[in-house]
Amino acid sequence: MTTVTIKDVAREAGVSVASVSRALNGGGGVTAATGERIRAVANRLRYVPHGAARSLITRRTHTVGALLPDLYGEFFSELIRGIDLAARARGLHLLVSSSHDGVEDAAAALRAMRGRVDGMVILSSRADLAFLRANLPETQPAVLLNSAVRDAHYRVLNIDNEGGARAMVRHLVDAGHRQIAFITGPEGNFDAARREHGYRAAMAEFAPGTPLRVVAGEFTEESGYRAGRELLATGTRPQAVFAGNDMMAIGCLYAFQEAGLEVPRDIALAGFDDIPIARYVTPALTTVRVRIVDLGRGALEQLAALLDPSDQSTTASSDTLDCEVVIRDSCGARPHGKSSTKKAR
Repeated sequence: MTTVTIKDVAREAGVSVASVSRALNGGGGVTAATGERIRAVANRLRYVPHGAARSLITRRTHTVGALLPDLYGEFFSELIRGIDLAARARGLHLLVSSSHDGVEDAAAALRAMRGRVDGMVILSSRADLAFLRANLPETQPAVLLNSAVRDAHYRVLNIDNEGGARAMVRHLVDAGHRQIAFITGPEGNFDAARREHGYRAAMAEFAPGTPLRVVAGEFTEESGYRAGRELLATGTRPQAVFAGNDMMAIGCLYAFQEAGLEVPRDIALAGFDDIPIARYVTPALTTVRVRIVDLGRGALEQLAALLDPSDQSTTASSDTLDCEVVIRDSCGARPHGKSSTKKAR
């Protein structure tokens, strides 16, 4: 099968190769009628522009990259879905890579995307300012998710981790629970640290004098299962367990059920994120809802604004995405609406 070239389109349309290039790349220099004729010929011949050559001309790849710590689990699949939906709406393609939260993996992924993407969405606990300056070109637009970085060169979009944790602790206390244990996330993880900080501050405010119980986790079902077994092994069972994410809460639920405990009759349980499966486990999981798809969409919208500041259709996203407590069966309280972390900023 013969490949159709730009010269074939130029010959059929009766114009120069430069005119075809300008018409198909959105440049000026050709009349509307000529441009329409060129595009009609290109469609009839099924001409596909060479991406690399077009990028040399436009200096745009029309592709964006996303670097995530992992691709496993519903949180990341929902996040990617949000980024991709917003990218497709703007005619952009998405390249996704994972770092498994390792510094070298993250650096290699960023280097591999150089020249292939116009901008990056980055979620990585390793991506501090020194790492970004060492591994991203100075002119590369980037949006950081759930990051402590504060630098004018980068946009940052965070979840209200502290507000969400505070709202959940307050709900559990209002439901009659005071001995509330917390399963935290990986050491050095921004979300994990902020959620634990919110738990500690809320316990001091709403259950003063109550001893704190914090168990280590890794944001995985397995680590939640281990944490649940650890909490039961001490002999002093907490009234409620607040897991730092839903995946750990689901693992913890299995540990409790394996031990013959009934949730919430014997022990209350809550999570964070509201991944899709949270409502389908038994009992349905009370959790802090993060609008995960909106988080991905908001990151891409901010990146689109950096790539094309003149795009008036792009609405700026807030720096912090609000969350809300969603009350289901696992906490032992009757649903009475949602408690949002939204506040004046």
